[in-house]
Parts: sequence; structure tokens; C-alpha cells
Amino acid sequence: MAEPLSGRFAGRVAAVTGAAGALGRATALRLAGEGARLLLFDRDANGLSEVQKLCPGSVTVVGDAASAADVKRAADTARERFGPVELLVAAAGIIGPSKNAIDVDEDEFDRVFAINVKGSWLAAKYFIPQMREIGRGSVVLFSSTAGLQGSPVYSIYSASKGAVTLLTKSLALNHATENIRVNCVCPGTIDSPMHRQGMAAIADPVARAEREAFQKAKHPMNRFGQPEEVAAGVLYLLSDDASYVTGHALPVDGGRLA
Repeated sequence: MAEPLSGRFAGRVAAVTGAAGALGRATALRLAGEGARLLLFDRDANGLSEVQKLCPGSVTVVGDAASAADVKRAADTARERFGPVELLVAAAGIIGPSKNAIDVDEDEFDRVFAINVKGSWLAAKYFIPQMREIGRGSVVLFSSTAGLQGSPVYSIYSASKGAVTLLTKSLALNHATENIRVNCVCPGTIDSPMHRQGMAAIADPVARAEREAFQKAKHPMNRFGQPEEVAAGVLYLLSDDASYVTGHALPVDGGRLA
């Protein structure tokens, strides 16, 4: 259980979307451990309940990150319970199909962009106005190393994360004079259910093993990252230690893009 501490985020109000996923969960636990008051949002009610148990005093909202009504409800709930949100982590995301771009179905394309891009935009749309009210705020969106370079395997995922990277930079410019910082974190391959789901989509076990070895070899540290390592980068960007950092895409990738 994350024990509340007097730390960087003591008493500050934070919202985490995608809080039941591996990276959102790790971030929520770190924030709770440093004293933040948390609004947790995810479509996975059971997973969200498990995270809530580990974050004392947190409030949960079950909903779809791509639904304006659901995200607005989450923002309204946070305000009602805690007051205006100062810190936002938009971690909701899906990896989508392992296909060449032109082989992706329209429904698959739409869902990946709805969650990864529209979901990030909706989170900013409904939480940033609360930051304006208090004259400060910090936002971290979730991009990927695949949002900084193309991917031959997860083409549409890469395209969606590229959009998140530039959404980050545009939001940073939009709100720089309002004392609201916007950055994104760009994980490399992380040992998480999303990664395992992507691997499972490769039906041929030999091809799957080859892909796993190929991915690991692309990381100079010769291992996949852990969710807690990504969370550490997120908390840095949220914190006052990054007070002069905005519009930045921070790779947490074991040297993959070096």
C-alpha cells in the first residue's frame, strides 16, 4: 500500500487517466506515496478498484477516455471532492493491431486514435481549465518512442503517438504564459500487459520469439523497462524540479533512441 508522505505533492490534487493500466497504476502509486490527493479514471472497474485500495483517500470514476461526457464527469468529480486539479497524467492508451498501415481496418484505426489522441486531448480540455483557476498546473501526456520515430510493426499506434507528441508541444505553447506546463513521456518497450498483448498478437511462436529478441536488442541496456521507471520520469515532469521544462518529450527507453 502506498503510504501518504509529506513530499513533493503533499496535499496537491492530481488526476490520472488510464489508472488501472500498468503505467497509470505505477504513477498513481508514486503520487499517492508522495501525498497527492488522487482522482483515478479508467474503463476497467475491477482494476481501478484494486488501485484505489493502494491509494488511500483516492476517488475513482469509471469511464471511457474517448468519451467527452465521461472525462468531463471525472473532472467535475475531482473538483467536487478535492477542489481544482493541479496535476494531470493522461496515461490511457492502447497499442492496436500489429499490421502495416494500409492493412489496418477503419474501426481499428478509429479506436486507436480515439483512445490515444482524442483521449489525451479530452483530458487536457476538461482539466486544464481548473488549472487556470488556480494559476498553475502541470500536465504529462503519454507518447512513446514510437511517437518519435516510425514503426514497421505498430504503424497506426506509432502515428497516434506522434500526434500525442505534437499535441503536447502545441498545448505547451498554448499555456506557457499561464504557468501551466505540458510535457509527455516516451517509454521504450516496457514489461507490461500492453507489451505482452502486442506480442501475443503475433500468432507464430517462432516469429514472436524473434520479435521479442529483436526488440530487446534495440535497447542498449539490453532489457525492457519497468513501469516504476516510467513513473519516476512522469513525477519529475510533474514536479517543481521541472519548473522550467515545458513542451518536452522525455524518452524513458534504456538508450533506444540514443
